[in-house]
Amino acid sequence: MRDRDAIAIFDLNEIIGGTSMAGNLHVRNLDDDLILKLKMRAARHGRSAEAEHREILRQVLQNETEPDFDSLAASLRRLTASRKQTPSEELMREGRDER
Repeated sequence: MRDRDAIAIFDLNEIIGGTSMAGNLHVRNLDDDLILKLKMRAARHGRSAEAEHREILRQVLQNETEPDFDSLAASLRRLTASRKQTPSEELMREGRDER
C-alpha cells in the first residue's frame, strides 16, 4: 500500500462528513486525445460530453464497494508496521507527568 492510499483512508471521513454530496466535478489537465475520445463516444450515444462523462462515472462506480472497518484497520496496520509504536499507557503517563 502506498502513502497515497493512506491519505484516501483518512480523507474518507472528511468526504462522508461533508454537508452535501451533490455538486460539480471539474477535471483538469486532460490530454486532447482523451477529450476527443470522450466527445466521439458521447456523439455515438447521442449525449453531450458532460452527460457521457456522468454516465461513465456512474457505470464504473455503481458496483464499487467501500472497504469495511476491518479492512481499513488492517491497511493502516500494514502502513505503520515499521514505525515505532508507543503503548497508550506510556503516552497517558507522560501526559500526566507533564501537568
